[in-house]
Amino acid sequence: MEGIVVKSLRGRDFLDTADFTREELTAMLSRAAELKSETLRGSRINTCLAGKSVALLFQKPSTRTRISFDVGVHQLGGHPIYLGWNELQLGRGETVTDTGRTFDCFVDGIVARVFRHSDLEEMARVADAPVVNALSDSSHPCQAMADCLTIIERKGRIEGINVAFVGDGNSNVCRSLAEIVLQMGGKMAIASPKAFMPPDEFVRSARRLSSGAASLELTEDPNDAVKEAGVVYTDVWVSMGQEAEAEARRSSMRPYQLNASLMATAPSDAIVMHCLPAHRGEEVTAEVIDGRNSVVWEQAENRLHAQKGIMSLLF
Repeated sequence: MEGIVVKSLRGRDFLDTADFTREELTAMLSRAAELKSETLRGSRINTCLAGKSVALLFQKPSTRTRISFDVGVHQLGGHPIYLGWNELQLGRGETVTDTGRTFDCFVDGIVARVFRHSDLEEMARVADAPVVNALSDSSHPCQAMADCLTIIERKGRIEGINVAFVGDGNSNVCRSLAEIVLQMGGKMAIASPKAFMPPDEFVRSARRLSSGAASLELTEDPNDAVKEAGVVYTDVWVSMGQEAEAEARRSSMRPYQLNASLMATAPSDAIVMHCLPAHRGEEVTAEVIDGRNSVVWEQAENRLHAQKGIMSLLF
């Protein structure tokens, strides 16, 4: 069965975790754990992408995503090609469709970080090479995979684990985290101001992904969300492209800051997660992100390993 699942992944696009079964996601996470073990044992180069080239298309600035994909392709034996949106003809009006077809002439895989999710869908439609979502306006599935890997390492599993997200409940990070936690049988609680709750349509579709005893609860009370949490997660209140809303967002979300007072409500062994970059003093205090419960840097490192697991099976 495992071999059949792995074979089913070859050549597929990775735009959302919702496109995959729990077994397929587990196969990618298992592969990520294997590759991480190889790296920790000192074997940094795997040859599964030997002779292959991967385009890394970035419309938005990045630190962890850019570095982890570049290093990840290299460690898998492939050749990464970083491409800024405005360095290509995309910046002068060429369509995503024509760019995708052009990529297909040269590369074996496409990793794209974009503003509009529809651009990823269009590129995946025209390109035979697998397309991986490195972040879009609606989802961040590679971050969610790294988050899962981190939770499994720290808690032993995701099934039955209570995960609380505090802040912007409709962010791409929160949405992808909710989807994968439900797919893997976990219990998700989102604490957010009413104006920033995920829409009903998303909540219904996420709940349809549930396996086992998975559940999704929404609350405006952050203390209620974290009181039984094994994982407490937050993200920035103002993402790229939302600068015009910055003050309104900060005002609404101030009661949702992840600080020592809120963590005192959570179980003492709850781990703290943040996808980074962090705006210290806004969504999270330095005391918490640097505290003994924080696994933020393990989580950041796991971007590399999770993405290697994805690429090694899809590309």
